[in-house]
Amino acid sequence: TDDWIWDTYRATHPLRILIEPQKELDMIRSYIRMAEQSDRRWMPTFPEVTGDSHRMNGNHAVAVIWDAYCKGLKDFDLEAAYEACKGAITEKTLLPWLRCPLTELDKFYQEKGFFPALNLGEEETCKAVHSFERRQAVAVMLGNCYDNWCLAQIARTLNKTDDYKKFMRMSYTYRNVYNAETGFFHPKNKDGKFIEPFDYRYSGGQGARGYYGENNGWIYRWDVQHNPADLIALMGGQASFIERLNQTFNEPLGRSKFDFYHQLPDHTGNVGQFSMANEPCLHIPYLYNYAGQPWMTQKRIRVLLNQWFRNDLMGVPGDEDGGGMTAFVVFSMMGFYPVTPGSPTYNIGSPVFQSAKMEVGDGHYFEIIAENYAPDHKYIQSATLNGKPWNKPWFSHADIQNGGRLVLQMGDKPNKKWGIASDAVPPSSESLPE
Repeated sequence: TDDWIWDTYRATHPLRILIEPQKELDMIRSYIRMAEQSDRRWMPTFPEVTGDSHRMNGNHAVAVIWDAYCKGLKDFDLEAAYEACKGAITEKTLLPWLRCPLTELDKFYQEKGFFPALNLGEEETCKAVHSFERRQAVAVMLGNCYDNWCLAQIARTLNKTDDYKKFMRMSYTYRNVYNAETGFFHPKNKDGKFIEPFDYRYSGGQGARGYYGENNGWIYRWDVQHNPADLIALMGGQASFIERLNQTFNEPLGRSKFDFYHQLPDHTGNVGQFSMANEPCLHIPYLYNYAGQPWMTQKRIRVLLNQWFRNDLMGVPGDEDGGGMTAFVVFSMMGFYPVTPGSPTYNIGSPVFQSAKMEVGDGHYFEIIAENYAPDHKYIQSATLNGKPWNKPWFSHADIQNGGRLVLQMGDKPNKKWGIASDAVPPSSESLPE
């Protein structure tokens, strides 16, 4: 009866592409039809049996559309989907929990390249802003960057070169709110100045919604799913990137648990400032693969699964959100994960099972085998993919769409040389066009 796309585009839809492709196609067609039958012909953002309720923020149906298409599910009208997605992204406000045309804040973003935030204690000036959800200035901007990247890929496929360049430029606007001194995405006021003083844990009020959304600045620090390589460059290289990743998992709450969760009740399942319980966090443990430490991804994933998804009363650390959480668990327990929906690639983690087999259609299976298996053998020593030696912490959808076999030799100590070559890094977004 509903699809929580803000949550489900990350893992639920990518999983359905593999195991229920016909259902995924049926859903995509229904969303296109829903857009065609709506008053403004916008692609829905939170489709329900009664229509688009537009909850949360972002227009991530474009990721659902492009992820399916780039992975071979093409039996739908891509042109119609593109027009509906383009309308939702360029004509509708980015403000959360609203379905209305552009506000003065959106027009400011399109002109200036950043979504303006309020100074601490400043009264709201935009009448359209939801009084509780607030502006979420950085969160809506980062989500829009990703949506524009997905839209750009569709535009290029449809030979809409000018649109491709335009949306690719928008996909890089996260750079405009990156604070090089702190290494965080930091809200700016209408004058283009970083808001000070600022606490990346607690600024933004309830749910940090003045600037972020449900999660704090420590989580949105990593919300560039389409371009981890550029985020690494912004942070000064792999060593600094790794240091800050580690810091995320080690940084204390800064207040008592009572005070922390009183303000950030959705930011649960904490390991340091990392939140295992909220969907914007799901890709973060896999980012070590992009910075030359895949063994740390293997460690993080297994520790997180063992800590937060046990077979007992503590088995789910937060909202399930329409399949968003369990799809992450299904992927991660099998041993791989789609960090960037819209890129036909998967990051390798650490399998929980000795063997797992997934039917991928037409009687074909993708199988993951963990040799030298033991519950505490979480580290990959070597690998083969479809019978060939494999020294990359990722593989492509093409490698498994007609069936395949990933064999991982496991051990209890990390092999810090596996998957670290410069040509082994998972793909990121292409360069910004001229």
